Amino acid sequence: MAEQQEQAAPDPVMTRIGQVVMLHHAGDVDEARDRFLELWGEIGEDGDALHRCTLAHYMADTQEDAADELAWDLRALLAAEELTDGRVEDHHHSLAVRAFYPSLHLNLAADYAKLDRTEAARSHLSLAYEAVDALGDDSYGDGIRAAMNRLDLRLNGRDSVGGQEERPGPPGQRP
Repeated sequence: MAEQQEQAAPDPVMTRIGQVVMLHHAGDVDEARDRFLELWGEIGEDGDALHRCTLAHYMADTQEDAADELAWDLRALLAAEELTDGRVEDHHHSLAVRAFYPSLHLNLAADYAKLDRTEAARSHLSLAYEAVDALGDDSYGDGIRAAMNRLDLRLNGRDSVGGQEERPGPPGQRP
């Protein structure tokens, strides 16, 4: 008898988030931000933690103000703390909550660095390094580790390039 792998039913909220992400990647940041806000209103502060984590992560990317970006990244982290592996695996069998943390803490470190809050940035970067073993040995994991190293160099005064730190992709997901 051949084994059959059960496919999870598509999650309509995650599908909608993905559609808005594509809009954002196409360059319509204002429209993406407006649609993310609509979705946030539907999900609510007490909605599904995976939806809130994912949406807040992407909403942070649409912010022009560093303090607003930080606020959304903090929402993503708080939602991740409510997640269970079971809920994440329901969305995709290869995901684990612990794999979200390197990206989430890296984003917060980059936010704090933009706000010249170096000690807070270093603290979150340290937390990202503590969680980095959860990442796979793949392009996503390599990208997060490289971004962590670049920010580490920048925070410690060894960055000769300067500029804005790039944000990694969605927490725990592969590009």
